[in-house]
Amino acid sequence: MLEQRGDRCWTYEEPLRFLGLEIGRIMTVIRLSSGGLFVQSPAELTPELKTALDDLGDVRFVAPASKLHGHLYMEQYRATYPDAELLAAPGLPARRPDLQFDQLLGDTPDPRWAPDIDQVAIVGHRWLTELAYVHRPSRTVILGDVGFHIGEESPLTTRLVARALGVYKQVGPPLEFRLTIANEASFRRSIQDVLAWEFDRVVPGHGEIIDTGGKRAVLEGYDWLL
Repeated sequence: MLEQRGDRCWTYEEPLRFLGLEIGRIMTVIRLSSGGLFVQSPAELTPELKTALDDLGDVRFVAPASKLHGHLYMEQYRATYPDAELLAAPGLPARRPDLQFDQLLGDTPDPRWAPDIDQVAIVGHRWLTELAYVHRPSRTVILGDVGFHIGEESPLTTRLVARALGVYKQVGPPLEFRLTIANEASFRRSIQDVLAWEFDRVVPGHGEIIDTGGKRAVLEGYDWLL
């Protein structure tokens, strides 16, 4: 169900098909120093998952990676946890007019989670701004579509396409994302901000988690940019 990934950090993986490929998606759950839960990229809120979350604490914040990634099922969390705050990435309020968001995320973490979590807005892409996060106590970086990492456990077709797109056993965005970067300098500064964090683990938007050696993996995956 929820797999612990260090101090007060858990992940939950569920299937996701995109353009006929199984790429999976990963939810990250962090128990804040205050005791509440910060849920990133929420998964489908099944009864079993709800029980597991409730055993950890009260869901306080529900956050996406971008307007494309990590907002699925937010309506379930709004209905189940009415006191929880829904956080929006740039562009998400227009994409999800059915939801009322409590805060628009940027480079500066809210003081309520800042003791545990820092964040960076990944800018420079033509039409997508993502949020990357780091959980300091567990030294875990959490990425979205700028951090695919397809590995050997994925289906053969997914592995073959991932190899062609440059994300097989590498951390980074797929080729079509790279080709639509509008301001390479701004994008590079954003990735450098991520690399300035102290971390060892990487939770990608899609693919396999890297439990150790994550900073080197990000450096190697972004050698085309850096």
